[in-house]
Amino acid sequence: MSITIYHNPACGTSRNTLAMIRSSGVEPQIIEYLKTPPDRATVMRLIADAGLTVRQALRQKDTPYAELGLADAALSDEQLLDAIAAHPILLNRPFVVTPKGTRLCRPSETVLEILPNPHIGHFVKEDGEVVQAD
Repeated sequence: MSITIYHNPACGTSRNTLAMIRSSGVEPQIIEYLKTPPDRATVMRLIADAGLTVRQALRQKDTPYAELGLADAALSDEQLLDAIAAHPILLNRPFVVTPKGTRLCRPSETVLEILPNPHIGHFVKEDGEVVQAD
């Protein structure tokens, strides 16, 4: 079974999502997207498969979003994709791909929608929030 997570180990949501995948009994392929940014076609596929627009996939917090003027509604998807290519931190995370679909897993428990085995039992996030998956 193939599960891929586009992961940032510095992100709590990403770490929680990875832990939930592992709790389901699968060791996913982990792509640290800041070290190995996905190419443009992959970014476009992740966004489309998750049912998002390019703008919805942008991360604003702790990124150069404001400095680059990306809030400008006149910017095209191509321009936003150029910004993501130049600054991969602008791609929100974590994206997870499974045989059941692709999701931007914010909040982290969104991953349960696409895990082949979503029964992870009692799970506690890093911040202490309890997720009951069963």
